[in-house]
Amino acid sequence: MVAALCLSSVAHAGTVPQYDIIDLGLVSPNDFASQGFGISAGGVAYGRSLGSSNQAWSWTQSGGLVALGTIASRPFYVANGANDSGMVVGNGTTTSFGAGALPIVWNNGVATALSIGGSDVGRANDVNNAGVVVGSLGSGINERGAMWVNGVAQIITATTPGGAFMTTAFAVNDAGMVVGTGIDPNNLARNVAILYDSNTGTAVEIPNLAGDNGGIPFGLSEAGHVVGSSSFNQSGSNPFIWDPVNGITEVPLPFDTSQGSARGVNSSGWVVGTASNAFAIPFLYDGESTYALQDLIDPSSGWDLSTNTSSSAMGISDNGTIVGTGVFNGEIRAYAMVLVPAPGVLSLLPLGGVMATRRRRR
Repeated sequence: MVAALCLSSVAHAGTVPQYDIIDLGLVSPNDFASQGFGISAGGVAYGRSLGSSNQAWSWTQSGGLVALGTIASRPFYVANGANDSGMVVGNGTTTSFGAGALPIVWNNGVATALSIGGSDVGRANDVNNAGVVVGSLGSGINERGAMWVNGVAQIITATTPGGAFMTTAFAVNDAGMVVGTGIDPNNLARNVAILYDSNTGTAVEIPNLAGDNGGIPFGLSEAGHVVGSSSFNQSGSNPFIWDPVNGITEVPLPFDTSQGSARGVNSSGWVVGTASNAFAIPFLYDGESTYALQDLIDPSSGWDLSTNTSSSAMGISDNGTIVGTGVFNGEIRAYAMVLVPAPGVLSLLPLGGVMATRRRRR
């Protein structure tokens, strides 16, 4: 807690966060690209490598990139979530575009397919430190949010007080809270951001930003922050952060962008996501200011995070490490951006669970 207070106060006193950026590499030298899709609170990153391997991977700062195993029936893989012990979840598919999705869990790099019961497909999107996996089962109008507890699949059947139900669960934390997107039977034009408490079996709708009527919650911290995009009848996209104490807050967009989505959040309330103009602009919001990630790294690093359509920021760990995709010396690569502590703060990392309190409300 003291660490978070000190680090946050340094940033808010006018010091712009600074980062070193790391190329996470490729599974095979014959691959042509890699993508980073997130990082656990404790620092286990994950994603996929594209080309000859088409394998999922995990990464830690101490251990580097580790290729994850495959199963016989699926040639393409993506890792969507990980817990702090290195358990990774994702999908095996029959095409690079995600057809025939089968939920996969990797333990010590070994792939095992999760049960999909009578469904045609399934997807695993996240896993907490208890090994509870969340995702979805089914496709099209039959897709429903799902959980796997001890490997056993169960549909999330709870509805909000307004009757909305979850179609896809995106994230789960150690408190058993689950966030996902759903459908309102009374207004099929809007997305519904749903928070499900697996301890009580109850679901509520996360409020929207003023002027909007729906949203998609992509990220969930161990402290209970939820981030995503808010919209009106699925039109437009405004990044938000929500928590039970402060409610919903609009995340300011970086300069010269018109819309965006928040994808990851840590226990200090630091948010990452991607905004857009003609290009994709990954950003960091530290509770007070929003920064384009390009401005936080050495301009001579060889990384382009601002003049292409491939860049993203997908997750942030509790010590501030950001994971996503960028262009490195002309090639699409997964990256990890590691926070460079300000003088006097080095010994205080990692970040703790104190939220930023000064936010612009809408």
